[in-house]
This record gives sequence, structure tokens and C-alpha cells, in this order.
Amino acid sequence: MPLPTTHSADEALVKCLLSTQLPRLAALPLARLDPAGSDNVIYRLGGELSVRLPRGEWAAEQPEKESRWLPRLAPHLPLAIPEPVALGSPGCGYPWHWSVSRWLPGSPPEIGALSRPDRTALDLARFVAALHRFPVDLSLAAGPHTGFIGAPLARRDADTRAAIAATADVFDRTALTAVWDAALAAPPWPHPPVWVHGDLHPGNLLMHSGEISAVLDFGGLGVGDPACDALIAWTLLPPSAREIFRVESGLDDDSWTRGRGYALSTGLNAYTAYAATNPRVAASTRHQITATLADFQRA
Repeated sequence: MPLPTTHSADEALVKCLLSTQLPRLAALPLARLDPAGSDNVIYRLGGELSVRLPRGEWAAEQPEKESRWLPRLAPHLPLAIPEPVALGSPGCGYPWHWSVSRWLPGSPPEIGALSRPDRTALDLARFVAALHRFPVDLSLAAGPHTGFIGAPLARRDADTRAAIAATADVFDRTALTAVWDAALAAPPWPHPPVWVHGDLHPGNLLMHSGEISAVLDFGGLGVGDPACDALIAWTLLPPSAREIFRVESGLDDDSWTRGRGYALSTGLNAYTAYAATNPRVAASTRHQITATLADFQRA
């Protein structure tokens, strides 16, 4: 019998999984987070833990990958990342692995409301540079949910051009095509692949006491072109801080151009998929798209 492609992972299911697999945690209060991520349903478990369950088959490999690699990465990174506590197995009618991690305090940064944007840019650049320096293990399989992360931009060409056409009544089609064409024309990454987070946007960051304190959601963790980790420059940072990030992260000019194309592509695809039903995504992706366009026009 084929597995379902998506799952709602309601509270009754989570309680069943905990009681049967992690009974020592089953009595802790459970509260679903809303909004959560597009890949995972997230619950807060007591005061110190969180439970993450993939929403669908496209994200089913993420818990095992994070459980394997995050403990190895954490000592080498200058910002906190999730600390896995347990890896759950399929059960109670739920078909995939799931995970329990330490709860990290803080809240996602608000676009346009950074109290110290230059400091934020520096902290994020140092995080990205450290991740890119970590020795690569090519045994890490990207998995179907990360097939485009860290890969050559040409793989995104058809979908990106379709998204540009689909949003022609909202954005300047000619201008966005110019940004995308320039990114495709940039020379590809000429060096061995490096570790990449692959999804650095404000929703995957935490701020505490006015500073970036943690990086979340390593479901896109993989190896490839580091340009994809420039994404945060256009999803969060203002232009002046963006330049600090560019210099301190060590990304060269060609990587920056490819990164801008990656930011445009992911922004457009998220806009076409979610903007009609999710005002929060509509606002954040509109900012992302227009930031890449303005940055290209200034270059």
C-alpha cells in the first residue's frame, strides 16, 4: 500500500508517538506552533524541547540527516543550531522519522526592523564562512527535497522563467529576466563543493536580545555551490549591511551574482506557490524579489 504524500501530524498523533517511543517525555505539555515551516509541523514540548515532524515525503529524510550531522557541525559554528535529543521512528500511523530537539529561545527577525543591521550582517557572514570551511563528506546524499540546493542554477531555469511569466502583472518581467540571465551567465563554482545551509531566510533565524542567536532548519543541508547561502543578503539585510555580509562571508563576485539569481528564483517560486493564500509569505517574498532587482540595478 503506498505511503501518504502528506500528513497533518495532529496533537493526538504526537502524544501517541511520544508515549510509545519516548515515554519519559510523554507527560510534558505539548503546544503546536503556528505558523510553522513549510516542511515540518512543530510542537513545543515542555519548556526545553521541540518536536518536528515532516509534513510530507519530500521532507522525510530531514530528521535522520539532521540527527547525523548537526552534532558534528555545532562545535565549529559561531551561532547556535538545533541540538538533537532523540530520533523517532515511524509509528501510530505516521510513516516517517521525526525528531526531538532542544528548544532555542528567541524569535525570527523582522524585515526592516534590525536594531544593529551591520552587526547582524557580520554574525551571519561569520556563520556562513565557518559552515563553508567545514570539511566535506560527499557521502551526504542531498535527497529529493534538496535536489536544487547547491546545484547549478541552470537546473532552476525552466521553473524560474515560468514564475517570471506568471507574475508579470506584479513585477517587471523584463527587469527580472535581466537579473536571472546575468546569474545564469556567471561562471559556475570552480572549486570542490562545500557545505551549505541552503535556506537562509528570516524564518530560519532566531534573534535574542537584539542579536542573531541561532540558525534553524537544516533540512536543506547539503554540499555544493556556496552561492545559495547568500540568500540571506536579500531576504533580510538592508543594502549597507548587505555589503558587509558580502565581504566578510568571502563570497567572490561570481558567487554573489549566482546568489542573487538564487534569491530571485526561490522568491518567485515561493510567491507563486503561497502568496495567494499566505499574506506573510506574500510580503516576505515580495521584499526578496524587489531587493534582488534593486541590487542588480545598483551594480
